[in-house]
Amino acid sequence: MAKLYFNYAAMNAGKSTMLLQASFNYRERGMETIEFTAKIDDRVETGVIASRIGLRKDAHLFDAHTNLFDVVQKESAAMKAACVFLDEAQFLTATQVMQLAQIVDELKIPVMCYGLRTDFSGDLFEGSARLLAIADEIRELKTICRCGSKATMNLRIDAAGNAVTSGAKIEIGGNDRYVPLCRKHFYEAFSK
Repeated sequence: MAKLYFNYAAMNAGKSTMLLQASFNYRERGMETIEFTAKIDDRVETGVIASRIGLRKDAHLFDAHTNLFDVVQKESAAMKAACVFLDEAQFLTATQVMQLAQIVDELKIPVMCYGLRTDFSGDLFEGSARLLAIADEIRELKTICRCGSKATMNLRIDAAGNAVTSGAKIEIGGNDRYVPLCRKHFYEAFSK
């Protein structure tokens, strides 16, 4: 039975690595997959899902105007997709999450989403909120804070390493802009 999965974590938990490994497992067994990544995320290369440990795969781009159901329906008709993988799921709109559910329910193709739960101020992203509400299975991937506790928050930092407490909800960055922290250390840094 096809399901909609949401795998979420703070920054640097290995979300993209896990996505790429799972996709590879399907393809190694002769099954076709469709991958998506956010057009806005240009940290490595546009149209590529890449992990910090060097794994990479070309992917379809999505932005707020992409109809994911239409893309998957067209692609799957040509190659019979066994699974859909979506990186940077926090950038989905609520409508796009419903399109992913439609892929699962009507096309009977499992969809595995990977992304952040919350933004730099501790608020849910739109896509993550909708996935938390309707996904068939929700999995938290774990990473650690500097204190050794589980990191659940993403602190945005400036060039000097100081907490950034205001600004745009979305600002693309990696280790140079974000630090995964436990809730205690996040709020200590955020309130300074």
